[in-house]
Amino acid sequence: MQTDEQNRRPSALVRHRLSLIAAAAILAYACFVHYVWGWSAIVAEWRAIGYGTVATVIGLLVSTYFVRAWRLYDYFPRETSGRFIELFHLAQVHNLLNIMLPFRSGETSFPLLMRSEFSVPLLHGTSALLVMRLLDLHALLAAGGLGLVLSAEAKTWPTIVWLAFLVAPIPAFLLKGPLLAALRPRLQGKLGRILDGIVDGLPADLAALLRAWLATVINWGVKVLVFAWALGLMGVAPLAATFGGALGGELSSVLPFHAPAGVGTYSAGIVAGAVSLGAPTAKGAMDTLARASINMHLMIILSALTGTLLSLGLNELRRLRAGR
Repeated sequence: MQTDEQNRRPSALVRHRLSLIAAAAILAYACFVHYVWGWSAIVAEWRAIGYGTVATVIGLLVSTYFVRAWRLYDYFPRETSGRFIELFHLAQVHNLLNIMLPFRSGETSFPLLMRSEFSVPLLHGTSALLVMRLLDLHALLAAGGLGLVLSAEAKTWPTIVWLAFLVAPIPAFLLKGPLLAALRPRLQGKLGRILDGIVDGLPADLAALLRAWLATVINWGVKVLVFAWALGLMGVAPLAATFGGALGGELSSVLPFHAPAGVGTYSAGIVAGAVSLGAPTAKGAMDTLARASINMHLMIILSALTGTLLSLGLNELRRLRAGR
């Protein structure tokens, strides 16, 4: 006979639902890559680049996933305390779904997963996600703006404008108090509860915002540097064009016109960014740039797969140690 405790225990399907979603997403993605490019063609391209270089790029990209998971861990301290591995696993599943699905529709998985795994209310999770994405976009635009400042002949005013944009999140956050004080008396009942749910997802204080912003800068700083280095190794020049390509590709993935798996849009973003910052447009140079953009996109895909596999393994080890 089953005890009351066994009856109350969730089924294996419920307990392992996130791992099952991750496994299904990995399998679907691997099949998708094989269908579009073919794994043999990818291996041949990477043999020419050097397996050590490819492994280094992928390893550094995977390291940024831990930074992103820590940003969430710090942002939701009450809900996620002592559960970093579970949160890392959730973040990787969300990242993979976000890459796979078109028009950033994978973003909707984040508040749903946070509610199911950490009991975070939907409005709270959605509001927090919006803050994260605004910080991501701000960091990328600030990096792109720095490139424009460095390339400008007269640097004084561009530098002032760039610095003002760089610190813009701080005054924007400080306006939160006066805005809420003005809104709360006007919003009662359901609208008031909606406002409370949104506010719950905002940084608790300026220190929390600055920590999230610092993690964002580290995450994107490492990614852009790695991308620029890899594009340079694949023949993209000059140096400014490698940074332009890195920023162009990442901006295409943040904005809402992202194609399924970034096919076409990510590579186009790399090419557009590189050309805008000085990449030559002669046929030979453009062929090199096009090939490098596709290879860079494939490394992004493989790093997402690797990160999800790693999170799956770590999460299962955690379950085994916990006896679940």
